[in-house]
Amino acid sequence: MRPAGTSSSLPAQPGTPGRPRRRPDLTLPMPQRPDVSSSLAVPLPLPPPTTAPPAGATGPAQPLAAPPPPPLHELERVRRVGSGAGGTVWMVRHRPTARCYALKVLYGNHDDAVRRQIAREIAILRTAEHPAVVRCHGMYERGGELQILLEYMDGGSLDGRRIADEPFLAHVARQVLSGIAYLHRRHIVHRDIKPSNLLIDSARRVKIADFGVGRILNQTMDPCNSSVGTIAYMSPERINTDINDGAYDGYAGDIWSFGLSILEFYLGRFPFGENLGRQGDWAALMVAICYSDPPEPSPATASPEFRGFIACCLQKNPAKRLSAAQLLQHPFVALPQPQPLAAPPS
Repeated sequence: MRPAGTSSSLPAQPGTPGRPRRRPDLTLPMPQRPDVSSSLAVPLPLPPPTTAPPAGATGPAQPLAAPPPPPLHELERVRRVGSGAGGTVWMVRHRPTARCYALKVLYGNHDDAVRRQIAREIAILRTAEHPAVVRCHGMYERGGELQILLEYMDGGSLDGRRIADEPFLAHVARQVLSGIAYLHRRHIVHRDIKPSNLLIDSARRVKIADFGVGRILNQTMDPCNSSVGTIAYMSPERINTDINDGAYDGYAGDIWSFGLSILEFYLGRFPFGENLGRQGDWAALMVAICYSDPPEPSPATASPEFRGFIACCLQKNPAKRLSAAQLLQHPFVALPQPQPLAAPPS
């Protein structure tokens, strides 16, 4: 059993015989990065989004300049709202406007290749506008440190929340599904959907966070992408490539992770075992995901619509899982929507 995306081949060690260099006397000096003052912070230049030409017009689409993020020196750190393997998230306030944002400060100094890849992802994510997707406003570089400015969600993440009320759970599922469907239409695969990446605000709006950049950092900082929290919500075929003959469909993988997260909200615990997802036993966790029957809500408490909805998400065969667009037509998420609340549920 081997996690997808890993390889058994090892990079050649220095001195290992290989193809001889054609010009052994030719050397190229490595480019030197200029010193960056720790007091200087500017948004990285990003390509603007494009819009389709108006009806009847000819020629390529014209670029539409996205509003630049505010200067970093105008952002005041108010409090820390979260931290993880990739970095720390701060609530910040824009002094001139009093608007609040979330500022994710990425750990470590990343090499140029990673920085370019993150900049490309940010350029794409800045164009993503959907009510169920956390808005990405831009990225800063300060003394080699990368900081990403995001929309602030005052209710925090749904990690650890229990949502036993089916109408409200359907309300949450509908919003997340609409965000997933939007990302998939734009050929963006999240790859790390889990309760801690689903945020809520005081009006009960739920949004997907930490896509794109989180995936890059996971792959860069940990080539096996083997944090327990991440593995816990991976689909079986992503963990064990033998299950689906080595094929991995990222869109279907997102649906598995989504279904497992929704079931966790309902149960109030990790569906494969109350402690299995957090105790650090990777082997037991992967065996449970790959070889146990998919978890399901109890028929004694859950409605037939909810049980059927979860079954459509947690199919072992990825080809049998419904897409996000198809799941939006499921009777469970067509239940009446609850009224907005003044504060997020606890």
